[in-house]
Parts: sequence; structure tokens; C-alpha cells
Amino acid sequence: MADTGPALAVDIGGTKLAVGLVEPAGRVLSRQQVPTPVSLDAELLWRTLDVLISAVLAEAGLRPDELAGCGCGCGGPMEWPSGVVSPLNIPGWRRFPLRDRLRQRLGQIPVRVHNDAICMVAAEHWLGAGRGYDNVLGMVVSTGVGGGLVLDGRLVQGASGNAGHIGHVVVDPDTGPPCACGGRGCLEAIARGPALVSWAQQQGWRTGQADATARELADDGARGHPIGLAAMHRAGRALGIAIASAASLCDLQVVSVGGGLSQAGRLLFDPLEEFFHVHARLDFTRDVQVVPAALGISAGLVGAAAMIFKADRYWLED
Repeated sequence: MADTGPALAVDIGGTKLAVGLVEPAGRVLSRQQVPTPVSLDAELLWRTLDVLISAVLAEAGLRPDELAGCGCGCGGPMEWPSGVVSPLNIPGWRRFPLRDRLRQRLGQIPVRVHNDAICMVAAEHWLGAGRGYDNVLGMVVSTGVGGGLVLDGRLVQGASGNAGHIGHVVVDPDTGPPCACGGRGCLEAIARGPALVSWAQQQGWRTGQADATARELADDGARGHPIGLAAMHRAGRALGIAIASAASLCDLQVVSVGGGLSQAGRLLFDPLEEFFHVHARLDFTRDVQVVPAALGISAGLVGAAAMIFKADRYWLED
């Protein structure tokens, strides 16, 4: 292990697999990514990630033993700290021993695997919108909806490492759609990108277009398309309700919202803030700052590296 070398950072979600090198101060030195091949089985998925790791190391001319370690964020849920993952939006991996496979691939360097949304809050607390605050919720709103919590200046793990998983807070138990977790009316079932697209198509937007995306839906909303506007309002409403509940439960200062859907900007954040303030009525919740993530697409890699370089705050386990 190289004490001053970069960390290998891995970010695994339902949309993309990204691998990069991050220096100890948190600057991303390089990155490569590919779309997540969600139709592949467990071993072919692993092989895709392995090829990406090899490409990043080869480009930098580095051996694994020249790295400070490997941090990895992966969609949840998972078993922590063992790093056995079962991401809801990557069906090929069920109880996949991701941490062990990375250890086998990389040798004796530290390897730490956590939820991708937890990596995001670590990044935002370390270097982003939550810097300087002790009580921060970080959220990823993309193919799925996840979250992580920093309270009193340190990451909260929970009993299984899944604390802060706000995507499965129930915001519409009566008429909300079924969720992949088996429940109904979860935030993720309403606000994740593919769910919004499905809802919009049921309303008549791009009906029959199998490859329609949430980004296209948001872009149409920005051009004034009524269904696009309604979809962003639907997502923002659900997010605002869930965040108000989290603010009351956790006594937060900042909520940082990232992920692909957050790029919709005011189309999403205006209804989010409206419904947050409708439901956050206590004195200690009214002033919570709900802001876009500051680190953008780099947050996942920076947060994965934080598991190596700032382990005293964001890992807390060997």
C-alpha cells in the first residue's frame, strides 16, 4: 500500500459503472465509465467492472500495491461491513460478495464497500454542500433513490450499514405505486427516474418509446410540456414530504440532493421546497437548507475515496 498514493474509487449504480483515481485531498485525477449492463448475470457484471478497473490502472501506469486503497459505493441494500450487495436496480447481483471480489482482484490494500448514497453524503460533507456542518442528509435521485446520514460530524451506519436509506420512506401508502422492495408508496417508487418515465407514458407522453429517459422528460418539462412539468412536480412533492420527515427525525442542518434527476433544477426543486415547507412546520425544521449537491458527477468517486482517506469519519470499521 502506498501511503501517499491515490485511491481507486468505484461508483456502481443502476445507470453507470464508474472507476477513477482520487488523490488524498479529494481531487479526481481520472475516471472512466460505462453504462451499467443490468441484463447481465453476476459474473459478466463483475467482468465488466474488472475490465474498467484494469483500464484505469493501465492508463495511470499503476499497480494495485501503489494505491492507498480502494473505496467503492454500490446501490443498496447491502450487508455492511462485509460488502455483500443486492442492489434493487441491478438484478444480476443478489448477495454478491463485492468486497471480497475486489480484495481478490487488488491484493493487500484496504478495500471498503458502502452504499453509493452513503458515499455521496461523505463526499458532500467532506468537500461539498455539507462542508462545515455536522448534521447532513445526502440523497441520490437517479435510477433509484438512496440516502446517507452524517450526524454530529460522523457517518451514521445503523445496524446493517443502511442508515439514511430515505428511498424507502413511505410518502403515499394508499394510492402510491408498488415498490421493488415489496412495499407500496415508497419515495423511490414515485421519484426514481424510470418510475417517472413510466408514469408519464401512462399519461400520454412519448407512449410506446421504450428508450425514453427521465432526462428527456425533464427537458420536455423545461420546454413547457404539461406532462413533463407534472412529472417533475410529482417527484418534487414526494421528495419534499420525505425530506420533511427526515428533518424532524434527525434534526438536520443541510440536505444535499444529487443524482441525475437533480439536474432538472428548479423544475424539481421548486415543488420540493413547496411541499417541504408545507410539512416542515417545527422551528428546528423550518431553516433546514435543501440544496443541489455541489460535487455533481464526481460525488460518488470522491465519497468512495473518503472511505480510504477519511475513514475516521466515514468508515469506522476495519
